[in-house]
Amino acid sequence: MPDHVSIASLYRQHAPRVLATLIRHLGDFDAAEEALHDAFTAAVSRWPEEGMPDAPVAWLIRVGQRRGIDQIRRRQTARQHAHLLVPDEGEAEAEGNRDIQDDLLRLLFICCHPVLSMPDRLALTLREMAGLTTEQVASALLQRPAALAQRIVRAKRRLRTAGIPFDVPEAADLPVRLPGVLGVIYLIFNEGYSSSRGERVVDVRLADEAIRLGESLAGLLPRGEVFGLLALMHLHHARREARQDDHGELVPLEEQDRRRWDVGEIEIGHAWLERALALSPVGAYTLQASIAAVHAEAPRAEVTDWGRIVRLYEALLRVQPSPVIELNRAVAVAMRDSPDVGLVLLDRLSQRHRLDHYPLFHAARADLHRRAGHLEAARQAYRQALALSLQEPERRLLARRLEALVGAGD
Repeated sequence: MPDHVSIASLYRQHAPRVLATLIRHLGDFDAAEEALHDAFTAAVSRWPEEGMPDAPVAWLIRVGQRRGIDQIRRRQTARQHAHLLVPDEGEAEAEGNRDIQDDLLRLLFICCHPVLSMPDRLALTLREMAGLTTEQVASALLQRPAALAQRIVRAKRRLRTAGIPFDVPEAADLPVRLPGVLGVIYLIFNEGYSSSRGERVVDVRLADEAIRLGESLAGLLPRGEVFGLLALMHLHHARREARQDDHGELVPLEEQDRRRWDVGEIEIGHAWLERALALSPVGAYTLQASIAAVHAEAPRAEVTDWGRIVRLYEALLRVQPSPVIELNRAVAVAMRDSPDVGLVLLDRLSQRHRLDHYPLFHAARADLHRRAGHLEAARQAYRQALALSLQEPERRLLARRLEALVGAGD
């Protein structure tokens, strides 16, 4: 007999799918969420006595739809929703096998719709697609639960007011809409892999959720850049245990104990990368994954193939021009050639782009000055980076580097 723990696990696994189908049937986020909770409440009440049905997702959809239509009738709007019919058990089971995956894809695209701001997309995707509670989403995004709840309410209202259809974009629109969805998933992953602010270095749960979303998207919409993003996330995630020491302090890539890298995650990342490289055109996520793969292939930091990494960054710049990518290329050139060569590139970059408020630019300059023996310049750059950084473990790393240089002669 199913217990509350197994039902909770089912909720974690299937709630987004059930919700997506209920949104299609009921035409409203709030009504669908209320119906979803009613359905799982019924499951908690009935399944321990009756046993879990053979098709639990179809059962939940059927019960949820009935509860949702009851809500609509109680609100005396039945005439406006006369098209909503409760399917019989066989129809619901068939729908569970046929349409639920399409509904999940519809839900992902509406959560990531460009009419919403990026913070709204992140919050709504984590709440509705990842199935996290409001408190969990607030914790992940370092926001107060009440403020996060209001953000989600406003996002749903904006979708409703804008009349956004609950559907997957037409094939002609996918090249425009898909990058936005991938961007949301990658931002979720990055907040888990390296939180942008606060005390944490890694939030494994959040990174895992992003990977799960990516894998769902790959099954629903197999595209090269979807595979490339999955490769990138797995290859980065493989380093999670080595990115902080036993005291929770940040460990830079070159100093990480590579024996702590997850070999299984690296193999999965390489498999997704092979699938991505087999398709054309090769996009930005696939190229970034290729760079991560070069690092993963090096048994020691000093034998990293920096020449190959430079070439990959040059290809990435052609696909996705960006000052941040130029910064990363300059660091790779410095590692291939010399710190002084990299510093020349950073000076040129700063003349063309405003990077005064970007802490990683100053951190890169500090590191290259340190390697080149320019200790006073390194100290000054570390102070600038420290003043701008918002992530506490990163600040402590910068402070340790700066302290090591204080009092040292030039």
